[in-house]
Formats: sequence, structure tokens, C-alpha cells
Amino acid sequence: MTGISIARRLALELNRQLIKDTRQKHPLKQLFWESTLRCNMKCRHCGSDCKVSAQHPDMPFGDFRKVLERIRENYDPHKIMVIISGGEPLMRKDIVQCGRAIYDMEFPWSMVSNGRLMTPEMIDRLLGAGLHSATISLDGFEAEHNWMRGVPDAFSNASRAIGILAKEPSIKFDVVTCVNNRNYDSLGQFKEYLISLGLKSWRLFTVFPVGRAAQDPELQLGSERFRGLMEFIKQTRKEGRISASYGCEGFLGEYEGEVRDHLYTCQAGLTIGSVLIDGSISACSSIRSDYHQGNIYKDDFIDVWENRFGPYRDRSWMKKGECVDCKWFRYCEGNGMHLRDDDGNLILCHLERLK
Repeated sequence: MTGISIARRLALELNRQLIKDTRQKHPLKQLFWESTLRCNMKCRHCGSDCKVSAQHPDMPFGDFRKVLERIRENYDPHKIMVIISGGEPLMRKDIVQCGRAIYDMEFPWSMVSNGRLMTPEMIDRLLGAGLHSATISLDGFEAEHNWMRGVPDAFSNASRAIGILAKEPSIKFDVVTCVNNRNYDSLGQFKEYLISLGLKSWRLFTVFPVGRAAQDPELQLGSERFRGLMEFIKQTRKEGRISASYGCEGFLGEYEGEVRDHLYTCQAGLTIGSVLIDGSISACSSIRSDYHQGNIYKDDFIDVWENRFGPYRDRSWMKKGECVDCKWFRYCEGNGMHLRDDDGNLILCHLERLK
């Protein structure tokens, strides 16, 4: 990795102080609700390894509503985005009613979807229920996306939904793309396709080896291609025709400030919490290792948020293994929580990929 300029180091130091302040205050800004484990796709990279018919039943909305009621008693709901995730949230028959109830409680709400069930009629119903923002996954052109998602109509349905939502002025909307060895060479053409659909915001990320992806080398970019992806995002940002950014998942050394709108920080447990399908209280929904801090069926969410989350708010324990002698640890703090296994060992280092 090449050196970082003095100006960039100063920015990183300032960002480090801001993170310390956030860690101390830990204002809840995003709350993920893992509403279902059911899914209508068979994604090769699924971190949660969801099934079409999940063994665990959907969480009754009434159980999650109690959490929201406690949050409303203590915090301003207008400042907390509720993000409905899964599985595929649209597998729930009551998803529109859930969204409307969240909206009526004065929380803005969002959804992460594969887009397969996002018909024009469903989009109208979701907008009517107060949908504030949405994210759709699209992992390249038809052959690449359908290969990744494991169903033949994935691309056509997601593209239809993107075309509608991209032109809807009432919500914030973006597309996320999992960059892998199948779609890497066509990123330039795919960018043009997304622009033709009217898309304004595009997030790109790479697969970390957890769940199904752990056994699939086709999904993992090598160092040369990973650096190439960073250069592609830099160039796309300079062009200014579409707002492109790399996911928030890791410290990127020389590319900090170049491929995202912000410098790296893992907000899991600092501003981001989650309620998982079994009631576990955790942080970012990408975290599949067991760093749960409580459970809504036996603990008070507010008490857990205010007084636990120790592993998230003091990351000094991450300075182990390959992180012990790393000169960038003061800025990276061991990478994102989702890149640690149950024993706290590092699964993937972005800086190593950039060497």
C-alpha cells in the first residue's frame, strides 16, 4: 500500500476523534428489524444462509412494536430509521401493514429487498404506507445476476423495480451490487445500464467469506481486481454521472476519502442496532457471529442499548493476531464487526487485499 498524505492523515485523526465522541454518546440512528428468514431466492453469497422455507417463524410485528414503543418513550422517533430486512421482507403478507404501523409511530422506515416481488402495485402500496427509502440488489446483467441469485427471473423483476423507484421523487433510493469475478469485467457497461434506468445512487461491495460465500472462490476478488474496483469507483465518482461508493465494510488505506462520501468507521453498536428474528439484540444486520447483547423477550431494549454493547464500543480487544503490529489500527480498529468470527479472529483484511 502506498503512503497516505499528511492532509489525509489529519482528516483521519479528526475522524478518529469524532468516532470517540459518537462511541461515548452512542445515539441510535438506525434500527434493523430482521422480520423474516424466508426468501424467494437462492443467493450464492447469502450471509445468513436463508432458505425458501425458513425453520424459524417470522417475528410477530406486535413483538417488534413493543421495542419501538420503548424507543419512542426515550428517543425522538423522527431521528431513527427503521430498516426492515430479512430474508426477503416482501415474503411477509403483512409487510405493508407493518410499514404503515411504523410510519404511524413517527419512525421513518426503509426496506432492503431483492426486488422480485416489487411489482408496480406493491410499490404503490409501500409508498402509501410511508416508505421513506429503499435498497434493491442488482449484481450485474441478466446472466450474472441470475447466476448469483439462483432464480431465472431475478434480473427482470429487479430491473423493473429499479426503473420505477429511481424515478420516484418522494423517497431516497439506491442499488447495491456485489462485485465478483463474474461481473467484474462488465462493470463499465453495467454502470451505463444503471444510468439509463435513471439511477442516481449506487453502492458496490465485495463478498466476505461467511455463510454460503465461504466455500465459493468465484465470489472472492483477488488483490489486483480489488484494487481495480477501487480505481473504477474513483473514476466513476470523478465523472459525476452517478453517485458511486464502496460499502462501509472496511478501512481502505490510501483510498480513504476517495471511494466513499465519508471516512471509514464501523457504526455497529455506536449508532446502529438490530432486532434479529429470534429477538436477539445486536447491531448491524451483516454481523453473523454471536455478538448479541440481549434479547427482547427477556431484556429491555433501552437498557441494553444504553448499558451494554461493550465489545462494540471498546474495540481494543480486536488488537490481536495480524492486527497487533499494524500501524493503521488506530484508524481501522480491527475492521468491521461483521469481519470477526465468534472467537474474535479477523476473517478478512481490506489492507491486505490492497498490497
